[in-house]
Amino acid sequence: MTPQKNNSKASDIATLSIFIAIMVVIHLLSKIVYTFWPFPIQPTLVHIPVIIGSIILGWRKGAVLGFVMGMISFLNSTIAPIPTSFLFSPFAPHGNIWSLFVAFVPRILVGILPFFIYQLAKNRFGAGLAGFLGSATNTILVLTSAFLLFNNQLNMTFRALIASIIATNSIAEAIAATILTASIVPILMKFRN
Repeated sequence: MTPQKNNSKASDIATLSIFIAIMVVIHLLSKIVYTFWPFPIQPTLVHIPVIIGSIILGWRKGAVLGFVMGMISFLNSTIAPIPTSFLFSPFAPHGNIWSLFVAFVPRILVGILPFFIYQLAKNRFGAGLAGFLGSATNTILVLTSAFLLFNNQLNMTFRALIASIIATNSIAEAIAATILTASIVPILMKFRN
């Protein structure tokens, strides 16, 4: 392996580590802020570094970031359970092996899809579209997986599933992901090049 490839690989690992650190900080800060948050909408922001990392570092490292997002969700649901923690941890009351599917698979896909979406239009619009669709992937796949795998516990109709996709934090999350991805990706691409 040439020294240039070694440097590039080391740089990618360092950048990946920075993205993981950002995800952990966002998660911890969100928990603190939402303790005092007066509004009913509490958007998830941890998926945004996953989306941006996928575009910047490629789909493989994006998948790693998605796995880390799933791990954060799994650990949070296991250590500090809330009524819906069974969706993300088999160790929470009513959880089972399918909880791992809900926690990890949609998040890994959030780390893969934005890379390919951005390849269609490598500009600010493409970044925004990747942000929007990456966020939508998270919301739709998590809620659909929960509906299909845990409907006995949730007692949710398909109509209620669609309503929850539209009415939950998903719109705020998609808007935040679109704006931040479209703003940050062009800057990071300049530095990367």
